[in-house]
Amino acid sequence: MKHIDFYFDPISPYAYLAFEKLPEALQGISHSVCYKPILFAALLATHGQLGPAEIAPKREWTYRQVLWQAHTLGVPMQMPAAHPFNPLALLRLALACGKPQSAAPDAALWPNRYVCEQVLAHVWQGGGDAADAGRLAALTERLAPPCSPSSEEVKTQLRSSTDEALALGLFGVPSCVVDGKVFWGLDALPMLRAYCLGDAWFVPGGAWAASAAVPVGQARSR
Repeated sequence: MKHIDFYFDPISPYAYLAFEKLPEALQGISHSVCYKPILFAALLATHGQLGPAEIAPKREWTYRQVLWQAHTLGVPMQMPAAHPFNPLALLRLALACGKPQSAAPDAALWPNRYVCEQVLAHVWQGGGDAADAGRLAALTERLAPPCSPSSEEVKTQLRSSTDEALALGLFGVPSCVVDGKVFWGLDALPMLRAYCLGDAWFVPGGAWAASAAVPVGQARSR
């Protein structure tokens, strides 16, 4: 069985699309998935990057592309009323609905697929304002989290999951991690599937490892 950690932030349209298509990518593969909300902005800040929505021409293209991809993939999707937005409330709500994955007293709380689906649909279906207080209150009431999204436990868990992602070398969302290998983005799902099926391309000493050994030819000054 393959265990996959799916790191995501509902601010990312690609995370929504990858979430929707992940079961199809893993069809026929013995697996388990742990859904881990993280703060994408922290990854950007750590790596000194701007988000796609912070670069005007890229922002326009990103929205067009994701809507086209949703159309071709048959996934219902509408842009929210405003984007980007502050996703902290949604990230904390998802974690507040989480359940421990083990019996350990300090076991992390991770949301199940239903909770993640509701949080992502809140943003990417219907065209509403993802940060609207009334809509957030309605979503919270519907999900009925066992602890407060504003609790220190939840805030600590979000920081911890984001730190965990950074320690793994993650730089974007969505990212799937299996056996220490990182598969980034919606378009990496076929690659993830191939790995889980034992494709020889991933054998030790093969192309996966060789790609990391390419020397840097020239680095731009900053």
